[in-house]
Amino acid sequence: MSGRPEILFPLFADLETLEGVGPKTAAHFAQLGVEKPRDLIFTLPHSGIDRQRRDSVRDVTAPAVVTVEAVVGRHIPPSARGRPYRVEMTDAKTTFQLVFFHAHPDYLQKILPTGQRRVVSGKVEIFDGIAQIVHPDHVLRVDEADEILAFEPVYPLTSGITQRLMAKAVHSALTRVPEVAEWIDAGQKKKVKWPDWRDALAAAHAPQTRADLAAEAPARERLAYDELFAHQLTLALARAVERRGKGQVSVGTGALRGRVLASLPYKPTGAQARAVKEIEADMAGPKRMNRLLQGDVGAGKTLVALMALLIAVEAGGQGVMMAPTEILARQHLAGLQPLAEAAGVVLEILTGRDKGGERAAKLAALKTGKIQILVGTHAVFQKDVEFADLRLAVVDEQHRFGVRQRLELSAKGVHADVLVMTATPIPRSLSLAQYGDMDVSVLDEKPPGRKPIRTAMVSTGRVDEVVDHMRKALAEGRQAYWVCPLVEESEVVDMVAAEERFKMLRAALGEGVVGLVHGQMPPADKDAAMKRFEAGETKVLVATTVIEVGVDVPNATIMVIERAESFGLAQLHQLRGRVGRGSEQSTCLLMYQPPLSETAARRLEILRETEDGFRIAEEDLAMRGAGDLIGTAQSGLPRFRIADLERQAGLMAVAQSDARKLLAEDPTLEGERGKAARVLLWLMEQDKAIRLISVG
Repeated sequence: MSGRPEILFPLFADLETLEGVGPKTAAHFAQLGVEKPRDLIFTLPHSGIDRQRRDSVRDVTAPAVVTVEAVVGRHIPPSARGRPYRVEMTDAKTTFQLVFFHAHPDYLQKILPTGQRRVVSGKVEIFDGIAQIVHPDHVLRVDEADEILAFEPVYPLTSGITQRLMAKAVHSALTRVPEVAEWIDAGQKKKVKWPDWRDALAAAHAPQTRADLAAEAPARERLAYDELFAHQLTLALARAVERRGKGQVSVGTGALRGRVLASLPYKPTGAQARAVKEIEADMAGPKRMNRLLQGDVGAGKTLVALMALLIAVEAGGQGVMMAPTEILARQHLAGLQPLAEAAGVVLEILTGRDKGGERAAKLAALKTGKIQILVGTHAVFQKDVEFADLRLAVVDEQHRFGVRQRLELSAKGVHADVLVMTATPIPRSLSLAQYGDMDVSVLDEKPPGRKPIRTAMVSTGRVDEVVDHMRKALAEGRQAYWVCPLVEESEVVDMVAAEERFKMLRAALGEGVVGLVHGQMPPADKDAAMKRFEAGETKVLVATTVIEVGVDVPNATIMVIERAESFGLAQLHQLRGRVGRGSEQSTCLLMYQPPLSETAARRLEILRETEDGFRIAEEDLAMRGAGDLIGTAQSGLPRFRIADLERQAGLMAVAQSDARKLLAEDPTLEGERGKAARVLLWLMEQDKAIRLISVG
């Protein structure tokens, strides 16, 4: 598949080859992200104006757009400077006025000769009981009036581009759309009654009614599906290439896992048991595992991860668990240690801190297989780190861990299986867009014995009450977090805010009771402050959001989040999840600065209503949109021109299963539908995917 198929050439030509587009206009189009005819045909109208002919301006409820035929009456020049020029018109039922500011009387006399009939279209409004159309959009002779579309599509614009210019350019681009072979599964297409590609484009650009603009309109839905299908096909190809690497067959005996389960004071949840079973099946299979373990805050991912690591050890190999930071690596170590001891397994940690003899000893033990499970930071990537037989890599927090690192890690073992854990519940549609190449296991139940967290809203004016509440809790031996607001401008400002709050709380609660961590501190000081809090030496930890991921202090039962309205929903949910980890009742106080905007109020309300991270993520998606939800810069989310990830989650799921099915039947895309799908990949500029086929 050497290059772009010839039938698509016209769509990838210069924009200036289109009617009415010169170099200057082309530069304006570029602001809309439109650089070639292909981009233009995928820029669909976002609304429409009803311009069907009426008998009278009275037939619509002003203010509204109206199109009527009327007789031109007298011209009324401005009575004084700065006043408008008016022309009286009489339609079938009433008289109204056309109003022009900064008018050229000669021009108006020419296009609106008294006594003749004209068709005018524009927005009618009522002023002092008189119907007026200010600067009508169209004034045409009756024989030209067919130029006005009964329903006129409205396109997204940018400066320098008018609706008229846009419509003309789109029209010109549509004449270049070739006939292509169908890439959508015939059964699927028939079931949902989708049109052919070319017809769908024509229909999407020529809506007849409002309903034709809806995402569910067959033409638009089909075009959205094309985008999603191309994206899922790319992910499925990547997955096929990644899995083609022979995995190792790791079959556990169950002996070590049995010991751990026997030592636990509770039974794993159904969701945990199910996830372990899915992982076990993957590890026992010949292909490499590439699975995402998605769990809500406190859903017990650590236990599932350990079970997976023990399967690797039972099968005679080693496992590694990676965390993005040293603090998190140490926490994993602390969480896994007692369980590993129960299983009788050797567990070690390797971070950038290990130097000299100590490091050499660890490396030797890894190489001979004495260390069975290694917990570490990215230090485990260094050249001199060798495993005796690495079977499984568990990776914490995917956002900081891209595909490239997954490959580096698997290079350490002969195609180690990979399990990625994320504590951010992601709505299904997004997880398919972002992790479509992975298989997903979801932990959606809380382990037994966790009490729900009481969540309350308090305004910043009541800070003294909050401090009193805290004083009582500390007297009962509890601990608390106090999260300072996020100031976007700079971390330095965040630091000042945190230091001020630290001084105030220290004055109120006493010396030595309050600790502080913020982003500007050297890592060693940060760790030390965290350790003091974990050990219970300090009772209150004042922090900027560094504590968002993974801190685990079961004795901490109060979480105060200052200026909670400045945080996103997912972040608030993560922060709240730092408490409620022990058996005591925990409280989360959302402090806000009134007056709250409507969306901020809605966000805080949702948190008060539910602790279900998946529901929160769905709401967050509905409120903020996909790009914001995972931070566009590192989201790895494709940019779709037509498909809407929020509203079309169902389509994305269909696209994924269809793409996987097509590749299972035709891995090199040589068949009839496969060849059509190649054209789609070129059309959607998925050149990466096309390279993957040729690699195959």
